[in-house]
Amino acid sequence: MPAIRLIAGLGNPGPEFQHTPHNAGVWFVDALSRRFGIPLALDGKFKGRIGRGTIGGREVRLLIPNTFMNLSGQAVAAVATFYKLAPMEILVAHDEMAFPVGTVRLKTGGGANGHNGLKDIIEALGNNPGFSRLRIGVGHPGDPDRVSGFLTSTRMRAEDREVVMRAIDVADAVLAHILAGDMLKAMNVLHTAPTAPGDE
Repeated sequence: MPAIRLIAGLGNPGPEFQHTPHNAGVWFVDALSRRFGIPLALDGKFKGRIGRGTIGGREVRLLIPNTFMNLSGQAVAAVATFYKLAPMEILVAHDEMAFPVGTVRLKTGGGANGHNGLKDIIEALGNNPGFSRLRIGVGHPGDPDRVSGFLTSTRMRAEDREVVMRAIDVADAVLAHILAGDMLKAMNVLHTAPTAPGDE
């Protein structure tokens, strides 16, 4: 695969959503921004906060859309179009209810699997699902009727958020593989890491 040139972290804007499970992708990109000293600034033409810097010796752009989750494609497509990025040069970090809290997995391509942010990005990229995803486990409320409130209205428990934050502190070697486009090597390390609590 080609090198990753854009990492986008999905969530909803505003302080009321900051600690909700749906914002796990935002947490990941914010953490990269702090860790590697890549400041993010709001840019209206990209409908989000964006910054450029170096991770593992490779230049990369970080993006946090300032749109609501179901309009994430507006920001991702705006950056992709302006910088002439192919979908395969994009990594999208997002919450994943199918995984226990703190389980982190990589995936390349595939459908939206019911995730409105991914669905909008696929459509905005010309119905091309070829981008990679960093799927961050946030658990499931257990009742399908509670999913919406769980994702967007419920503040994640402090201990669960700590588990997630430790899990998304991805090792330098894994980040280097990801940014080089060597997803198989990254998966080999990431997917064989010690399991998160409850990930049996």
